[in-house]
Amino acid sequence: MPVTPAENARNTPIFRRDVLAFVTDYAMHEPDFSGTTTEEWDEPQLEDFDTDDLGEVADHFILSSSGFPPENFTDLKLPVVDPAGNLNKNALQTAKSGGHGVGAVEDLDDDKQDNIEDMIDDLANEHFEDADFGD
Repeated sequence: MPVTPAENARNTPIFRRDVLAFVTDYAMHEPDFSGTTTEEWDEPQLEDFDTDDLGEVADHFILSSSGFPPENFTDLKLPVVDPAGNLNKNALQTAKSGGHGVGAVEDLDDDKQDNIEDMIDDLANEHFEDADFGD
């Protein structure tokens, strides 16, 4: 009885599988803000903003996988400015070391991660008296 190509493929061992890895070229920028706050932090969603202009929304974030302005809201990473325009100390702490922070961003190279961490430290230390971010 002849064997179909599909059956043959199921029964053929694979000795080599090439894997293609993609590295995301994230764009980083310093967020735009008008004040500061130490209020409790919840990561904002697009509907939390008074605008749907992604260029304006992007001013609240440090990182984008598609550049600034981003192509989609989901391209934005590491929000540190609340929808009201205030740099949030707790958001900076989350961006630095939280479960949704810089260490959790997929495909981020080490140099860019270091630069982002330095920016977070500088933002916190320059704008919050009691901040002690850094090494």
